[in-house]
Amino acid sequence: MGVPPEPTRESSLRSSRGTGLRRSRRAAGSSSFASTMRALDDLALAGARVSLHVADLDRDAVVLAGDDFVTHPVAGLGVVPLLIEVAARFDDGSLDPLEIVERETDGSATTGIWQHLKAPALPLVDLAVLAAATGDEPAANALLARVGLEAVRSRVEGMGLEHTALLDWFRDHRGPDDAPHFALASARELAGLFAALVNGKAVSAAVSAQVAEWLSLHHDLSLVAAETGLDPFDHDNDAHGLLFINKTGRDDGIRVEAGVLAGPRAGLSYALIVCFDDLSVMHRLRVHSAFHTLGVDLMEHVH
Repeated sequence: MGVPPEPTRESSLRSSRGTGLRRSRRAAGSSSFASTMRALDDLALAGARVSLHVADLDRDAVVLAGDDFVTHPVAGLGVVPLLIEVAARFDDGSLDPLEIVERETDGSATTGIWQHLKAPALPLVDLAVLAAATGDEPAANALLARVGLEAVRSRVEGMGLEHTALLDWFRDHRGPDDAPHFALASARELAGLFAALVNGKAVSAAVSAQVAEWLSLHHDLSLVAAETGLDPFDHDNDAHGLLFINKTGRDDGIRVEAGVLAGPRAGLSYALIVCFDDLSVMHRLRVHSAFHTLGVDLMEHVH
């Protein structure tokens, strides 16, 4: 098993890209995010492409950012615009939440829970829950088939997101005629999108609340959220006053998480995207460790 090469300071994020990680002193709280800055700089030095955006919800100020304008593949996190379109259709009455949809059997996407269930068909609202809570790809594909890819793209454009795009369906294998990725986004727009959801500004207050409710069920707390100590199956009843929603994305050489974390001291929206060479378990664990480091700094800031 290979070990990731030790980074050299000659190719650091700051020197090679010119932007690097920058912190707003005005917005900084109890955490300096110094550990996060070091961890992400080390990833960049080792060849990873890193984008980060952290913003203070109350002050509307950037706490920490690095290459947050760059568009990257974001894998399953691309279901968030899809969920917004579905929720908007439910809200305006153009889509019936209880409409029954059958599971596709073409095997194009096989990651998720639905394929293991006996029910061959489910209502749209249950598919939205599966897509949000477990990242169920057949469920997301069924929702996308119902509302249409062009409608999601139009919704994204209407929300003013210039660096976010849903490109395709979920697929287990992508051929030369398929889009190279499921979705693209920038860290800045992802963090802003989650801030809009909790502030009731994503399409409408009702749509924002519905999507935030679905995302509050998300089970993957293995990256940034690992440091919250929250129950993966029950985010809403935390004894220590944490408010949390998130969504992760995973693919070969891609790890991404965006969300909102709020506590007694402050509230933050965040997004971290890392694209890397997944050459060994150690390469992957180094990336996951950087997500955990950000989680520690976020917790220190809000609590």
